[in-house]
Amino acid sequence: MIKIDTERLAEWLNEAGHPGKGEPLKAEFLSGGTQNVIFDLRRGGHRCVLRMPPPGAPPDRDKGILREWRIIEALDGTDVPHTAAVGLCDDRTVLGRPFYLMGFVDGWSPMDTHGRWPEPFDSDPALRPGLSYQLAEGIALLSKVDWRAKGLHDLGRPDGFHERQVDRWTGFLERIKKRPLPGLDAATGWLRAHKPLDFIPGLMHGDYQFANVMYRHGAPAQMAAIVDWEMGTVGDPKLDLGWMVQSWPEGDDPGDMTYVDMRGMPSRDEVVAHYSEVSGRQVDDLDYYLVLARWKLAIVLEQGFQRAGEDEKLLAYGPVVTGLMASAADLAESTDYRG
Repeated sequence: MIKIDTERLAEWLNEAGHPGKGEPLKAEFLSGGTQNVIFDLRRGGHRCVLRMPPPGAPPDRDKGILREWRIIEALDGTDVPHTAAVGLCDDRTVLGRPFYLMGFVDGWSPMDTHGRWPEPFDSDPALRPGLSYQLAEGIALLSKVDWRAKGLHDLGRPDGFHERQVDRWTGFLERIKKRPLPGLDAATGWLRAHKPLDFIPGLMHGDYQFANVMYRHGAPAQMAAIVDWEMGTVGDPKLDLGWMVQSWPEGDDPGDMTYVDMRGMPSRDEVVAHYSEVSGRQVDDLDYYLVLARWKLAIVLEQGFQRAGEDEKLLAYGPVVTGLMASAADLAESTDYRG
């Protein structure tokens, strides 16, 4: 298990003026892997969370951590559910890598519920729709953040965003592809020939789903924070929406969202309508974003499959990739969207 130098960290906390000076510092490993590690820090009556790249992470993760901090800091003072920005350290001599501190969230993650909702949502399905509406509301509020006023004008390159999506990811796939992906040419060609009805740049998460949010304890459902900002950028916020609902169950079909219990949830149309109402954005071009989300996710997961070796989790991506690409092509060929 990864450990950190609490003595050196305590010195930095003191130097930076953080509370609890003179009290013992306790650091508990919470989670993390190859990209980031997270520690629960307690000192006196104060508590926060430390996030940093692990020792063996690629050097570009240092820039990623600084990028995440910019987003979290920019969210302070907005309506977006988020962790409080507590402090940043870009001095690698402290813990070996840059890190930031964020407020501790007293809540729960759908990733920690083992496929079942915590009470009272497990025993009372009538309470579950709120979880979905809160999920949609999170990115709707995110899309309304004035990113220019928040100093994020250089976080992304919104000009040409959609044109770059196709070129960037097809180029990436060409470098890693070792097998044919049925539907790839059809979906790629459709994306090159179509565009959204409108494009209003905004702050986006980049991997928005139940896995990357936290809720407050108890009912009614209330989102506590959007987390894990590795893919955050200024781009098209409606791609977050497409990403969120690309595998949303339809009717009695359980869909592909197997890590959460989707029984009793509102339909895709209902959560999309809620997003539109809160964000003020039109969603008549949803099919474009669904095709793009499935196509892009297939390529992202193909990278994991190609490097799987004997890793059963990554090997399981194989049929998921082909299914996603085929569904992207099927939707592209069947939709009457003319954008």
